Amino acid sequence: MSNKNTKMMQRDLEVIWHPCTQMKDHETLPLVPIKSGKGVYLYDFDGNSYIDAISSWWVNIFGHANEIINNKVKAQIDTLEHVLLAGFTHEPAIELAHKLVNITPKDLAKVFYVDNGSSAVEAALKMSYHYHLNRGKRKALFLSLSNSYHGETIGALSVGDVELYKETYEPLLIANMQVPVPKDQSIDAANEALVALEETLKERSEEIAAFIIEPLIQGAGGMHMYHPAYLIGARHLTQKYNVHLIADEIMTGFGRTGKMFACDHAEISPDFMTLSKGLTGGYLPLSVVMTTTDVYNAFYCDYNEYKAFLHSHSYTGNPLACAAALATFEIFEQNDILGENEKKSIYIMEKLEKFSLLSNVKKIRQQGMVTAIELEGYQATERIGLKVYEYALSQGVLLRPLGHVIYFMPPYVIAYEEIDKMIDVAYEGIKRLLK
Repeated sequence: MSNKNTKMMQRDLEVIWHPCTQMKDHETLPLVPIKSGKGVYLYDFDGNSYIDAISSWWVNIFGHANEIINNKVKAQIDTLEHVLLAGFTHEPAIELAHKLVNITPKDLAKVFYVDNGSSAVEAALKMSYHYHLNRGKRKALFLSLSNSYHGETIGALSVGDVELYKETYEPLLIANMQVPVPKDQSIDAANEALVALEETLKERSEEIAAFIIEPLIQGAGGMHMYHPAYLIGARHLTQKYNVHLIADEIMTGFGRTGKMFACDHAEISPDFMTLSKGLTGGYLPLSVVMTTTDVYNAFYCDYNEYKAFLHSHSYTGNPLACAAALATFEIFEQNDILGENEKKSIYIMEKLEKFSLLSNVKKIRQQGMVTAIELEGYQATERIGLKVYEYALSQGVLLRPLGHVIYFMPPYVIAYEEIDKMIDVAYEGIKRLLK
């Protein structure tokens, strides 16, 4: 390791507290200082390259240092870097909002800008509660799926189902309850879970403001996947019992599941859709809450009625972030991204056949450009995922397993030979665990 890398690691550890990290691990696990990125590759100061097989936490859909996005952001920075979005507006925010309304499910007609995924979830929860309040009902309970994850701010954490988080912060959380997620990707599992959902809605719908779900794929929940039939049933039941449906498409949006949005697989239109991550191609923090005219109208009144939505962030609708998002849309519009992704997802699945022969592989699942390999036969304390991570990194591939689940979520610009390396390295990393 070069002196430059060593010095950067030392300076980092003196002052930076990293996210989702037990910092003591870095007494033995080296940090990786990154000098630059291009396409699917990250480069360190020693000249080593790493295939970014997880899109840098699922955000970088068109590769690092993408020229189209670079140029849009560079042009915007010379024009307008930021302006408040209260009482003012700007062209990138307007253009982006129109594009979002045109491309999302048909009933989503209004765009509320926020600045990260968790904040979008917070805003959607507040908006749902406040909607019912403005309509004369106090509904302060939220419903979510078992095994779910929606972010780590207090409201978002409340509607997730990560046991350690909930136990630690339990006294701070808002009222929430869970219903079972479909156990697999079969229609039977979807129908079974819908029975449980209706039982809960029948009993508690007068208390429940909204039902929030990650459509088709539960990301942090080990990339658990389920059938679109559940989305169809959930939309029908939430409408039947006057409960909002919030589709958290922060991870699943912008082509990850094989269609532009996961809800498109079921042809449903939720009351709220939260979007972030791929929205700016991984360049800048930006998120939105899409909602309906009905929700919007519940807040539209004379000032002295005090029904306005009470939520704001300093960087709401930032012009640089909006410019990056517009460039991301331009790439989708000028290329058959979803068609190419379908070919790559088929290729990936074909390459995974050899994994099924490994005795420590429990299950392989895929939805669009998300693929998961679930391992079995290990205790959580063995930290199997960390071992695979370290091996893959030594071979030039960045994987960041979720416990015993090894997954691929690469940038869409990944080439077939890079897919081969990504999969072969993961295979060897898993196979080495058997020795």
